[in-house]
Amino acid sequence: MARALYLDHAATAPLDPRVADAMAACLADPELQANPASAHAAGRAAAEQVALARGQVARLVNASPEAIVFTSGATESVNLAALGAVRACGPGRRHVVTSRIEHRAGLDACRQLEREGHEVTWLAPGRDGLIRAEQVAAALREDTALVSLMHANNEIGTLTDIGAVAGLCEARGITFHTDAAQSVGKVAVDCAVPGIALLSFCAHKLGGPKGVGALYVRRRPRPQVQPLQFGGGHEGGLRSGTLALHQLAGFGLACELAGAALGEEPARIRTLRERLWQQLQAAAPLWRNGAAEPSVPGILSVGFAGIEGESLLLELDGEIAASSGAACSSATGEPSYVLRSLGRSDEAIQATLRLSLGRGTTAQDIDRAASVIVRAVARLRAALPAGALERIA
Repeated sequence: MARALYLDHAATAPLDPRVADAMAACLADPELQANPASAHAAGRAAAEQVALARGQVARLVNASPEAIVFTSGATESVNLAALGAVRACGPGRRHVVTSRIEHRAGLDACRQLEREGHEVTWLAPGRDGLIRAEQVAAALREDTALVSLMHANNEIGTLTDIGAVAGLCEARGITFHTDAAQSVGKVAVDCAVPGIALLSFCAHKLGGPKGVGALYVRRRPRPQVQPLQFGGGHEGGLRSGTLALHQLAGFGLACELAGAALGEEPARIRTLRERLWQQLQAAAPLWRNGAAEPSVPGILSVGFAGIEGESLLLELDGEIAASSGAACSSATGEPSYVLRSLGRSDEAIQATLRLSLGRGTTAQDIDRAASVIVRAVARLRAALPAGALERIA
């Protein structure tokens, strides 16, 4: 039996074999088993490997190594940025601007800030899934402490113009944070853009290991950020805890490999995504969620009229690995709040499939996937009662 096609890169990208080898080598090297914070020779050797990884990670986002704070992943990074930055502000800055289509890490962090007495302005996207700079400009106030917006949406792939938003914040002296977990390594991300104070990303979205991420913290002017955990003052006092050297080695190499592929890979992936969208027209009626552009190259959110997404996933199981929405929200079983914010009905939300491509995806994979999906949709529609398809959008 042919291997299942993996079209769930937005949930997690497969670990690159070269990264796995580097991590295994790190774990097997007796010279690298010491604590990187120790002052002896073995500790210094481990610290050198941490420095190497920090430099590799920093280069991918055009940052200085000193600006990179290692975390356990993007969720911790987003929480450290949002909670840490707002809590560090004085009583005169109690307002936060974010959007209704953030990753759950951002949504839940901002809800926590509301519970602590902060006021949050929740921006709504257009039906195209875009949050626009003029919306942010209209929401800013004298007491705004933080603007936190995703760069690329994890369900529909739409890109926010973070350069324009960062410029607005820069002019007003407001800290700007962006969750770039879905864009780093997929499109060029430049932390040197004026106004970007904090930027979150992680390893497992770009071919690295799960359980490790980073927060970029601008050096000058440095935003005020309070740590969320304490116990040793590691990572510039922002994230205490012994660093997992093999995780960092994998993260660093994954960033290096992603950076080397940025010249041609985004265009290749975008072409494959559009090829998939065109071939899925054979399963019409269907629709696309979110604007085709601007978007991160590898995400296609598509709804099939008359189909229940979970039933389609079961029909595809063993042939295609995909999802009906964000992996972080799958445990709740609730309809996607992202698609609801776009104005989609519950029926339309439940009819949606998220297909996400990555470095290992080929044209042959796309052709095979489209054929499998079209056949599966046809089988499920054949079981619908007469006239049901015309009533369901």
